[in-house]
Amino acid sequence: MATNVIMPMLGMSQESGILVRWLKQAGDAVAEGEPLMEVETDKATVEVEAGATGVLANITAAEGDDIPVGNVIALIVAPGEAIPDQEVPARAEAAVVEAAPMSAPRSMPAAS
Repeated sequence: MATNVIMPMLGMSQESGILVRWLKQAGDAVAEGEPLMEVETDKATVEVEAGATGVLANITAAEGDDIPVGNVIALIVAPGEAIPDQEVPARAEAAVVEAAPMSAPRSMPAAS
């Protein structure tokens, strides 16, 4: 089943993000957690990771586009899976989540 790639919400008041560049192209294999694209907000430029493993397909956003948060901009499909016939939804409300910039420090478990 295809997984939507959306413009993520990277800040509390963010309404859109600028797609700086795709790190993968349509037809490229991607692994969940692998950097997929760079997005610029009013405060930072961050890499956004793939939310699934598969093949990047149906890219609808170009580098430099200012895209509203939650808009579907591509799909990740299983290898060999046909791209769904239906049009990609413009917005995926349920998929909007807050993401932290990849450069943010990560806490380590306390040593015992």
